Amino acid sequence: MYLLPNLFTTSALFSGFYAIIAAMNGHFISACIAIFISMVLDSLDGRVARMTNTQSAFGAEYDSLADMVSFGVAPALVAFTWTLDNLGKLGWIAAFIYVAGAALRLARFNVQIGSVDKKYFVGLPSPAAAALVTGMVWVGSEYHVLTTAYSFWAALLVAAAGILMVSNVSYYSFKTIDLKGKVPVMTLMIIALVFAVIAYQPAAVLWGIFLIYGFSGPALYLRKLRRKFN
Repeated sequence: MYLLPNLFTTSALFSGFYAIIAAMNGHFISACIAIFISMVLDSLDGRVARMTNTQSAFGAEYDSLADMVSFGVAPALVAFTWTLDNLGKLGWIAAFIYVAGAALRLARFNVQIGSVDKKYFVGLPSPAAAALVTGMVWVGSEYHVLTTAYSFWAALLVAAAGILMVSNVSYYSFKTIDLKGKVPVMTLMIIALVFAVIAYQPAAVLWGIFLIYGFSGPALYLRKLRRKFN
């Protein structure tokens, strides 16, 4: 076991576990922020492993188990505690669909490594699905939305995120972007402006970004169908 990459994975796992505890105590904004921190840490562990040549089968399995907690169980419990419990059985069924979708998505991702196009993900990635669900809770908590009025729509979003994870819809992976190449100065300025906008309204902006990403997959799928039948 290599220490450095698994240290990032453990930190991501801790953030996901903290999100569950925070939601159970009614601290929904803290819970949502913790899951977004898990996303950042999860994006780093694999890169650190590749940069330091410390990849291992143990690390890959550990990462999947940590993702199941941070992006599978935690978002479902945060959403259920925030509003889905108002729907009774319908609420926990929607939460379970999300958890099952995350588990199946992670299992499928593990067996498809090396056999699919790196440019696209097959199905909505579990971190993006977690951002869809927790972003909704974060925005609702930030703006004091009456949870009982939107419980049904929240359940639809949670269940839809779970279904999209196991669908065959393609999502752009951003893995082909060349981060080592030269870029115009204006590109860095645009990135700085994006960070400024996120800092001004992090809940609304982040949720908006992941909503667009979530809809991009079905939009791309419909575009391909249209080309096929034309």
